[in-house]
Amino acid sequence: MPEPKIYIIGAGLTGLTIAYLLQKKGIHAQLLEANSRIGGRIETISGESGVTIEMGATWFSQQHPSLLALLDELELPYFKQHTSGISLFETMSFVPPQKFEIPETEAVSYRLEGGSMKLINTLVAKIGLENLKKDSKVIALKLVNNQIEITTEKGEIFIADKVISTLPPHLLVQTITFDPKLPESLLQLAKKTHTWMGESIKFAVEYPTAFWKENNFSGTIFSQASIIQEMYDHSSSDHTKFALKGFLNGGTNTLSKDERKEKVIRQLIRFFGAEANNYTAYYEKVWRDEPLTFLPYEKLVMAHQNNGHAMYKNIFFEDKLYLSGSETATQNPGYMDGAINAAQSIASQF
Repeated sequence: MPEPKIYIIGAGLTGLTIAYLLQKKGIHAQLLEANSRIGGRIETISGESGVTIEMGATWFSQQHPSLLALLDELELPYFKQHTSGISLFETMSFVPPQKFEIPETEAVSYRLEGGSMKLINTLVAKIGLENLKKDSKVIALKLVNNQIEITTEKGEIFIADKVISTLPPHLLVQTITFDPKLPESLLQLAKKTHTWMGESIKFAVEYPTAFWKENNFSGTIFSQASIIQEMYDHSSSDHTKFALKGFLNGGTNTLSKDERKEKVIRQLIRFFGAEANNYTAYYEKVWRDEPLTFLPYEKLVMAHQNNGHAMYKNIFFEDKLYLSGSETATQNPGYMDGAINAAQSIASQF
C-alpha cells in the first residue's frame, strides 16, 4: 500500500516539529511555506558585531516542558536571561522611573544559545530541505475524490491524502478558500482567535559595550508612559557582543521607523545617560506589517482570546484536514512551547 501523502501548511515551529515527529515514526510529510524564509514567528538576525538578535519568539522557562524536552533531545544549549542589577519601572513620563532589583528567586527565563533560529535550522536539517517548499502560498483547498487538492498562489497543484494547517486560525480562514466550506461555527471562532505576536513591535539596539551593566543596570525596563514598554539585556551568552531588546508601544506602528528610533534612543538616554547615544545600530520588526502572519481583526480580539479552543481538536474535510499551530495548543498557546505541544498532539494521531 502506498504511503499516504501528507502536506503541512507552514514551516514555522509547529510545522517543522510535526514533520520531525512524523519522520521519527517513519512517516513522510511535505511542507509548503508561503514565505521566502522559514521559521514563521521565529526570526533571528545578526547585528554588525555578530550579536544574535531576536525579532520574534525569544524566551522560555521551566513552565515550558515540551520545548525544554525538544531542546534536550536535539542537544541545543540555552542560557539564563541576564536580570541582575538595577531595573527601572516608569509610571509617568514626568516622574523619574522607580528603581528595583529582580530577586534571584524569581522564575528564570532562558534564551537559546545562538538564537531561536538554531532550533528551526536544526529541525530543517533533520527533516531535509527537499521536503520543504518555500514561496508556496496556499490559497485554496478542495475535496476531490476522497483527497484534498491544494492550490498555491503560483498555480501549483498538489494532491494530498491529509493536510495539516499550522497557520494562525484567523489567518487561515482569511487567506485560504475551502470547497466545501468549513463549518460556520469554525469560521466565526477563527475570526475571534488571537494571533500571538500579531500586534507586537520588537526592537533592538546594538552597542559596542554593555555600558548599562558597567553602571550596575540590568537592562530591564518596564514603562507605562514611553515608547519602550518592556526591555531586557540581549547580549550574547559569552558576554562578548552587546544589545538591548524589547517591545515598543503597539500604537506607534503609525510612526515611521526613524520616528520610533528617535523616541527609543531619547528614552534610553533619559534612563541610562549619554552613553546610550553611542549605539552601533537600531533594528525593529513590526509584525502587524507581515501579511503572512497577521491580518486585522473585524472586531477587537483580546490577547490569547480563544487560543486552545476545543473546536480546533476536530478534524475537517471528511477527517482529512487537521488544524494545528501554537494558537490551537491546550498548554501555553501562543508560545514556542505551545507550538511544540500542538505538534505533538497532531503527530500522536498518525
